[in-house]
Amino acid sequence: PSNNTLLGQGVLEEAYNDPSSPFERIHPDDLELLNEKIYGGKDYTKPVIQRWRTIEGDFLWFEEYATPIYEKEQLVAVQGIIRNIDERVKFIQDIEYQMSHDPLTNIHNRQFFDNIVSKSNLDFDTPVAMILCDLDELKFMNDTYGHKKGDELIKATANLLKRIFSEIAVVARVGGDEFAILLIDRSKREVESLCELLMEEILLQNSLKKGPHISMSFGHAYRSHSKGNMDSLFMEADQKMFQDKR
Repeated sequence: PSNNTLLGQGVLEEAYNDPSSPFERIHPDDLELLNEKIYGGKDYTKPVIQRWRTIEGDFLWFEEYATPIYEKEQLVAVQGIIRNIDERVKFIQDIEYQMSHDPLTNIHNRQFFDNIVSKSNLDFDTPVAMILCDLDELKFMNDTYGHKKGDELIKATANLLKRIFSEIAVVARVGGDEFAILLIDRSKREVESLCELLMEEILLQNSLKKGPHISMSFGHAYRSHSKGNMDSLFMEADQKMFQDKR
């Protein structure tokens, strides 16, 4: 009866009438778990985490503790206790989000950015570029108009960077007035074009005067191989950013 309560009226009857229906109702990414459970390939000492589709089309998370039943060394049944864990999964996802995102801007934070840089340096080898950005007027804004106005400038800058880069790059706030963009598997020309686009978008946003005036220095660097080159990539982008600021 809990099947009907959680997944919708008629789900239990559907399963009895059509034994293939659970294979269609389980989340596609969890289908292999169901196959392993049925054909005896599952480690039954560990809980099975899976998602099932409701009749409305939403997926709910479940945790199942299952025990195989054997007759003459053949698997004939599986008994188990299964419970909905949506609240627990959402709580964990919220914690993971908070650990990897900046609370003011909702873009990635320094910890997440450093982890990605470390993996790029050690675990895989690919073309990589980094753009480092520094707001030129944040201190003036904070001292003159207060930190609320300074926060508005930070958020406006983050939104600008998200609009340009979020679909193709990792965008992070790595300091009070510092942002970083990491582009993976892009050509050098693409990166240069994106830097030009960034300058154009800043000028356009300032001309429209729909938010705080953005004055930003930035520098970029490119490597055809990421492995072992991330420290030098960062230093080159950092040096160019300060040259731009001067």
